[in-house]
Amino acid sequence: MSPQVYEFQLPLSPEELLKSGGVNQYVVQEVLSIRHLAPQLRAFQAAFQAQGPLAMLEHFDTIYSILHHFRSIDPGLKEDTLEFLIKVVSRHSQELPAILDDTALSRSDRHAHLNALKMNCYALIRLLESFEAMSSQTSLVDLDLGGKGKRARAKAAHGFDWEEERQPVLQLLTQLLQLDIRHLWNHSVIEEEFVSLVTGCCYRLLENPTIGHQRNRPTREALTHLLGVALACYNHMLSATVKIIQMLQHFEHLAPVLVAAVSQWAADYGMKSIVGEIVREIGQKCPQELSRDASGAKGFAAFLTGLAEHIPAILMSSMCILLDHLDGENYMMRNAVLAAMAEMVLQVLNGDQLEEAARDTRDQFLDTLQAHGHDVNSFVRSRVLQLFTRIVQQKALPLTRFQAVVNLAVGRLADKSVLVCKNAIQLLANFLANNPFSCKLSDTDLAGPLQKETQKLQELRAQRRTAAASTALDPEEEWEAMLPELMSTLQQLLKLPQGEEEVPEKIASKETAEEVKGRIRRLLAKASYKQAIILTREATGLFQECEPFSHMDPEEPEETSFLHLLGTIFKTPAASTQKNPQGSAGNMGPGQTDCKDKPNVSEPEKSRGSDELVKQEMLVQYLQDAYSFSLKITEAIGIISKMMYENTTTVVQEVIEFFVMVFQFGVPQALFGVRRMLPLILSKEPGIREAVLNAYRQLYLSPKGDSARARAQALIHNLSLLLVDASVGTIQCLEEIVCEFVQKDELKPAVIQLLWERATEKVPCSPLERCSSVMLLGMMARGKPEIVESNLDTLVSIGLDEKLPQDYRLAQQVCHTIANISDSRKPSLGKHHSPFRLPQKHRLFERLRDMVTKGFVHPDPHWIPFKEVAVTLIYQLAEGPEVICGQILQGCAQQALEKLEERSPTQEDPKVTLMLPTFLLMNLLSLAGDVALQQLVHLEQAVSGELCRRRVLQEEQEHKTKDPKEKNTSSETTMEEEMGLVGATADDTEAELIRSICEKELLDGKQMLAAFVPLLLKVCNNPGLYSSPELSAAASLALGKFCMISATFCDSQLRLLFTMLEKSSLPIVRSNLMIATGDLAIRFPNLVDPWTPHLYARLRDPAQQVRKTAGLVMTHLILKDMVKVKGQVSEMAVLLIDPVPQIAALAKNFFNELSHKGNAIYNLLPDIISRLADPEGGVEEEPFHTIMRQLLSYITKDKQTESLVEKLCQRFRTARTERQYRDLAYCMSQLPLTERGLRKMLDNFDCFGDKLSDESVFTAFLSVVGKLQRGAKPEGKAIIDEFEQKLRTCHTRGLDAIEELELDQGSSRIASSARKQSTVSRRHQHPVSADSDNDFVTPEPRRTTRRHPNTQQRISKKKPRIVFSSDESSKEELSAEMMEEETPKKTTPIHRASTHRPRP
Repeated sequence: MSPQVYEFQLPLSPEELLKSGGVNQYVVQEVLSIRHLAPQLRAFQAAFQAQGPLAMLEHFDTIYSILHHFRSIDPGLKEDTLEFLIKVVSRHSQELPAILDDTALSRSDRHAHLNALKMNCYALIRLLESFEAMSSQTSLVDLDLGGKGKRARAKAAHGFDWEEERQPVLQLLTQLLQLDIRHLWNHSVIEEEFVSLVTGCCYRLLENPTIGHQRNRPTREALTHLLGVALACYNHMLSATVKIIQMLQHFEHLAPVLVAAVSQWAADYGMKSIVGEIVREIGQKCPQELSRDASGAKGFAAFLTGLAEHIPAILMSSMCILLDHLDGENYMMRNAVLAAMAEMVLQVLNGDQLEEAARDTRDQFLDTLQAHGHDVNSFVRSRVLQLFTRIVQQKALPLTRFQAVVNLAVGRLADKSVLVCKNAIQLLANFLANNPFSCKLSDTDLAGPLQKETQKLQELRAQRRTAAASTALDPEEEWEAMLPELMSTLQQLLKLPQGEEEVPEKIASKETAEEVKGRIRRLLAKASYKQAIILTREATGLFQECEPFSHMDPEEPEETSFLHLLGTIFKTPAASTQKNPQGSAGNMGPGQTDCKDKPNVSEPEKSRGSDELVKQEMLVQYLQDAYSFSLKITEAIGIISKMMYENTTTVVQEVIEFFVMVFQFGVPQALFGVRRMLPLILSKEPGIREAVLNAYRQLYLSPKGDSARARAQALIHNLSLLLVDASVGTIQCLEEIVCEFVQKDELKPAVIQLLWERATEKVPCSPLERCSSVMLLGMMARGKPEIVESNLDTLVSIGLDEKLPQDYRLAQQVCHTIANISDSRKPSLGKHHSPFRLPQKHRLFERLRDMVTKGFVHPDPHWIPFKEVAVTLIYQLAEGPEVICGQILQGCAQQALEKLEERSPTQEDPKVTLMLPTFLLMNLLSLAGDVALQQLVHLEQAVSGELCRRRVLQEEQEHKTKDPKEKNTSSETTMEEEMGLVGATADDTEAELIRSICEKELLDGKQMLAAFVPLLLKVCNNPGLYSSPELSAAASLALGKFCMISATFCDSQLRLLFTMLEKSSLPIVRSNLMIATGDLAIRFPNLVDPWTPHLYARLRDPAQQVRKTAGLVMTHLILKDMVKVKGQVSEMAVLLIDPVPQIAALAKNFFNELSHKGNAIYNLLPDIISRLADPEGGVEEEPFHTIMRQLLSYITKDKQTESLVEKLCQRFRTARTERQYRDLAYCMSQLPLTERGLRKMLDNFDCFGDKLSDESVFTAFLSVVGKLQRGAKPEGKAIIDEFEQKLRTCHTRGLDAIEELELDQGSSRIASSARKQSTVSRRHQHPVSADSDNDFVTPEPRRTTRRHPNTQQRISKKKPRIVFSSDESSKEELSAEMMEEETPKKTTPIHRASTHRPRP
């Protein structure tokens, strides 16, 4: 076919070129074989040299054949073909401008160039797509093989790097399209197929998942440019809109790429209308359809968000189209629309110079954002808070909205979603950082100025009203306004005699009636009603013949007459002025002017007064906003501080950063949060620990000051504030932080120098500041001992000198500091150096002995804690500490005897009982208890460790002195085993020796400690005789310490300990004994185990202090597996609803930790439910719900849920009361049910079906259905609907209607129903035995009620009662007044992990 005759039709597929179509349509004549392709390509190249681009008309079949065999041909041929086609198209694009400008171009030549253009473009684009397809396959292989050698494999596949060749091809096509090629077509209308050919190639390139990578940026820019030309010159907008919508739905990676492209088209190519077209298409998408198409919604949302960031002004005109998606179900679309609004507020609608319409639009957008702060979806709420954070950061939020958005953020702090809470904290932190009010936001500091300025504003307004009333207000209206207050004042004054009221201004002798009227009128205008009435009363007596005072009617009530007279005076000033204008003007004082002349005279003053009032109103509004903002921040601090111990690390980090910022803004309550974060330094999470260190680094290590010394003073002052009223735990945590700073050399030498100067009183300071300086030095000693270890004598002279009176608090801190030095100098594990000890005659111990002994006879409350630290330090550092402490005990006892002899009865009165001051007896018992405990610790740690050290040294020495022949008699392995056995035996021997000393010698009659036992027992056994609370507390604590020494002594005194624990009327005694018995449970678990119920009983103690202590002790014992976890753990569950927040938090923390111990909570839940739902000893219904909601939140495994469902269903059969039915139903409604759990519920439907008539039970089960329906899959909805239908049927018609319902459901359900009925019948024929479910069904025990410990066993009811295997015996709670036969006997022993290790 002649090239001039045929017409090349662009095909939809390559195969169409092989089929003959219409008249003169080009058809490929022959598909060449692979071996002929190279020669034919060379022939084409030769023809191109001769004919130029038109050579394609005769050699198109060659290119077609290459495309046909593309996957099989040699890479070199592919590269040659691509290079040649680029040359052809480039040559054609260079020649076309001249051809198009040639007016004499014949129709045949135009037709030939058109065919050549279409063939060249078709061939180049198809070759481009072939390379791209092969590159995509290579990329998929790279994903499997890894990224190494990726470019090398691509080059091996193509023969060159294709990614570098794409951009030139696209640029060539762009260059071609920029020519005015439409004249090649008839009527200058380019066929749509040609434009689709070029743009279709672009869209296919965009589908490549790697197109968004940085290395493909040149390709992206070339594609954007090419499509931009198509949009601008070839009417491609409609097709582009449709294609972009499709691609966003199917390719998630394309959203940012298309955002950049569309933004560039709108900005650089003037194609703003395409934005509206695309947005219109997205806005017309059905929200319900998008809720099902998550991928499409995600693409649209990302596209809209990106578009709003790039071109918000263009997008804003189309926002109304997107508003319907705010009501749709897909949260991503809502987020996208809200983000677009926020971007417009930030970039377009920002500033104070907005027009009214723009301001209204901004307010509408902000209203929408605030409304969606309460969206049902947590991701939307979180996104709104993030957007407001950006708006606040860029100071784009109007001041009028500050309070509303702050209220929103504070409200979101209580959100269930952790993400929302985190973003709410971030928003509040940014509000603080960008607040327009002040750098210091103390509500107490702001309240004073606000009150002062408000009062000033009221005065200005009153003056303004007075001035305005005299010129503009109608006297009649003003009289009506003041009448109520005037009447009230008049009634109060009329009750008083006329002589009692004070007259500030008396009527002058020369003053006329008119002048008095003017004074009364002015007093009324100033709201000085009392003075006006008094003046009127006096005027009626002086001017009885002058008007209007002469019109007082004696027959009218006095109140009515006065009101009428005052009204006449106030409302008729103009008449009196007209009668004698000259006279009235002449009678005015120097400070008075005529009413008519006043406006003209005071016009400038009026203007100044108006400006002053406006400024004052603005100032008051500013202070009011600042005060309200400060109050909200204070409210937020209380809420956020409770989130400091959340399980989510990121939330805790945000809370810490928030408190750092609040503290820097001077909010007084911030110090509470800064202190509260201290324990987080002990967190196992490195991120939280580092956040705490950074917080204290920011707050304390960079103080403001002109010099290093000033900064050191500020740092020490701030750290000292943390020590004020700090607990022991807080001080320990601060010590960890200071130690960390010291080890990293972050504390400057000037700080240490100033601390020493304050400690040695070289710098004037208060006793508390001196004490805090010693504490801080002690903290630093842990990190760097050399700071204080060389100044031991200085420390002794600081706190232990012989001055009077003694400062025991300072002495106590000195002892702590010295103890930290000794801690740091202890030998590390595995080294055989002798321990660090000081000689007995060291000055330190002499001063300690003297201070303890001399202070014994003085009733100083600080002596007892000092004495305890002193004894500990002696045992820690001294050689032979028992000798020193024995001397101290002997000296104190001797002084007590001397005091007793001083009070001994005389010969005249021998019947007087010997009396010793209570504080002396308390001090003596407390000292004996401390020495006893420290002696035990000394034996089990120091002595045992020294024995072990010496044995190891001896064994090593013997091993070195052995003959070499003896060493080789056995193999190395055998020797190690023997050595190990010998070492273990030796450890046991040493441990047995220490145990024997504790059991037989320490409390033997020959030892000093034994001398105090009778006195101690006498005080504890006679609380009525020794009734002092302090003495009872010290004696009970000392008894606990003595019991720690010997198992024999402990066993003999346990009954006394637990009797005091149960019966003592003093909460402090019960708390002390709870701690003591907890320690005994760890040291002698077998002895204390029978008494465990009494430990649990303290969890319901009426005293808050005892409950808290019991909760702490039981938490440690249970989590360390030192007591058996029984059903009585329900007492810990009751603490979850304790009215004291700290105790409730303690219980919650216990269950949080217990949930990490395998299936512990799951195993305990049946017993807990049984006890709490017991009508005789449980809790009320609402508290039960609170407890179970917390406990059931720990059930997360499906198998646990299914098992609990089955067990709870069985419980319905044995429940006795309607309350128990409701409790069980509530528990089931709180479980995280799955479809399998629902099937378990259906299988056991007969257990609870007859209870559904109760509305609460029915509602609980309906809530289960609601939860399941929210996340149900289509295949699971059938069983949910079936369950709901059965529920409703039973609720309305009863259980018998279920059989009819099942018969109506078809033959497929009949078999299943029959099986179910047979199961039910078998269940009725064979009652559940006690052994079938050990967790729930156990034999019914005989038991007494907790509330009636001495009553007889109750007669069992007819209805079966379910109990559990962990229930106690019939006497669950032992009486506090126990006899010998009532003492619990030993039960199964609890094996201790190690019997020979030293105790911590």
